[in-house]
Amino acid sequence: MTVQPQGTPVWADAMFADVEGAKNFYGEVLGWTFGEASSEYGNYTQAFADGKAVAAVVPPMPGQEGTSQWCLYLASPDLATTAAAIRASGGQVLMEPMQVADFGSMCIASDPGGVVFGVWQAGTHEGFEASKEQPGAYCWAEVFTRDPAKSDAFFPAVFPYTAQQMAGDQMDFRIYRVQGEPVLGRMKMTEDFPPEVPPYINVYFNAADVDDTVARATKLGAVLRYGPVDSPFGRFAALSDPYGANFSVLDTTRLTGEAPPLTDVS
Repeated sequence: MTVQPQGTPVWADAMFADVEGAKNFYGEVLGWTFGEASSEYGNYTQAFADGKAVAAVVPPMPGQEGTSQWCLYLASPDLATTAAAIRASGGQVLMEPMQVADFGSMCIASDPGGVVFGVWQAGTHEGFEASKEQPGAYCWAEVFTRDPAKSDAFFPAVFPYTAQQMAGDQMDFRIYRVQGEPVLGRMKMTEDFPPEVPPYINVYFNAADVDDTVARATKLGAVLRYGPVDSPFGRFAALSDPYGANFSVLDTTRLTGEAPPLTDVS
């Protein structure tokens, strides 16, 4: 593996009060297997798809109990500099930069609209091992926000993103790119989202059969939020797991229709 360019999504994890329940759910739904819990690091447990690391689950630390949510980590070559840029651009550093042995360094932050994300400076742990095309692997993510102007100003100020706006009146959607490659979407939350749902980053995992995956998930207590539906980017569905964490599943091979045109945004 090579260290990913700054701003590229490189890892995802989530806190679950019922870690064993979460492991059973994602094992059944996405085919994940799990490594040994690391007691030295709060029982942090890596998940694997076909033997390759794709994510991690961990119990909440005291005082952090609540609804579970996936956290996406963006690459940084210099965590201290990125943390300073987050503050200078109107964001908050919620967890100060910390070293995690020789694995790397991390911090947790939020944009000015409250979207929480992580930053990871890789050491021996460089991030996702599975390719995005592999079932069960991370394959995409989108910033869901009620204040797109704040996100659109913040993220390209902190990371070397260029942006493109998708044409059309049906949705306010933007794509952030690094070195010309799409790395992250930004979606304006509509009134379809209940007001109690905070802004968040929606993480997508690859599914060979979205409909079958949704059926397994809902049978195990997940809530179907949207879909399954075909799109120019693949067939996908949005879910909340039994513990409240939102995620989506996407079949990247099943493309339908033409993608709307994109316009460069300065």
